[in-house]
Amino acid sequence: MADLVQIWRHPIKAHGFEALEATKVKANKTLPWDRTWAATHEASKTAGGAWAHCANFSRGAKAPNLMAISAALDTSTATLTMSHPDRDALTFRPDDTEGIARFTSWISPLMPVDRTATTGLVRATEQGMTDTPFPSISVGNLATLRVLEQHAGQKLDTRRFRLNFWAEGLAPFEEFEWLGKIVSIGGVTFRAEDRITRCASTKGNPETGRRDADPVAVMDTHWGHHDFGIALIAQMDGHVTLGDNVSVAA
Repeated sequence: MADLVQIWRHPIKAHGFEALEATKVKANKTLPWDRTWAATHEASKTAGGAWAHCANFSRGAKAPNLMAISAALDTSTATLTMSHPDRDALTFRPDDTEGIARFTSWISPLMPVDRTATTGLVRATEQGMTDTPFPSISVGNLATLRVLEQHAGQKLDTRRFRLNFWAEGLAPFEEFEWLGKIVSIGGVTFRAEDRITRCASTKGNPETGRRDADPVAVMDTHWGHHDFGIALIAQMDGHVTLGDNVSVAA
């Protein structure tokens, strides 16, 4: 029997992780407040708040320091507090012009000098700015992570992978067998849609923002692919809580 042991949301894509004890779920939607905003840069090509490819946004694959940002969102006021080991905490409203200006100033020292500068924030209007063109909620398997750690020869924080849910009690790689099936978490059902291909963002340590591992290279050497975690699509409205049972329909 498997259980839900971690829940994470990321209010601004690639700019902060936030641990939750419970969350609402909406059918055919990303997790509430997950990737609600994304940080644009000088080469971004976006159409308002419509979904856009991750290359149009500042991200950890290009700026590893972003991986060490933590977030705390007050959903009642849409006010966000961001923290980083090398910066004083910033509290602002990502929807306000003044707040966006403060954010771009705050983030500037964390961006590599040879990368395009962050220019602002865009709020998603159709779905959260996940890496998938469909409204996904992601899940990882701690048993698969432990296999990856064994091959890597070091511990790998779950936050490197920016997944929404983590399950404990599965066999390694069992999650890849779920594709096309219905997954139940507590009383909420999801369809397992696709495997998630990883990128260089996983090199960044979420405690320091420094690159100190290469999970993608390890996956390539030992597995022959870069897939880790899977994307789900919620089939109904509901509520999930830490400790909920995770099961798959036969």
